[in-house]
Amino acid sequence: MPSQIPVSRDGDAVVVAPEGDMDAVTSPALAEVLDGLLTAEVPPRGIVIDFAKVSFCDSRCIGVLVQSYRQARDRGIGLAVAAPQRAVHRLFVIAGIDQVITIEDDPGDAREAVLAGT
Repeated sequence: MPSQIPVSRDGDAVVVAPEGDMDAVTSPALAEVLDGLLTAEVPPRGIVIDFAKVSFCDSRCIGVLVQSYRQARDRGIGLAVAAPQRAVHRLFVIAGIDQVITIEDDPGDAREAVLAGT
């Protein structure tokens, strides 16, 4: 079943924009989209995961983000999270994700960050 997660290109960066709850049921779709971008023959220079419309995130989603970050780092691709809602951002801070993955309030700032790091 193809993913319904919107993906758009913004110059040398790609924006992935999941919506709703990112949990054990929906996180595999996010993992599939990110893996497809990261293993593409010609991958983007940077990936921004826009969490503006994500209302809930659980440990499975955090695992997907960490795995994707490691894969991106190993391939020299910038990866950042943008615009997480307050509760989701709080979870990222509690889990320590903000110490590993760049998290920006503004998607434009996240785009700049992923392209600056490559």
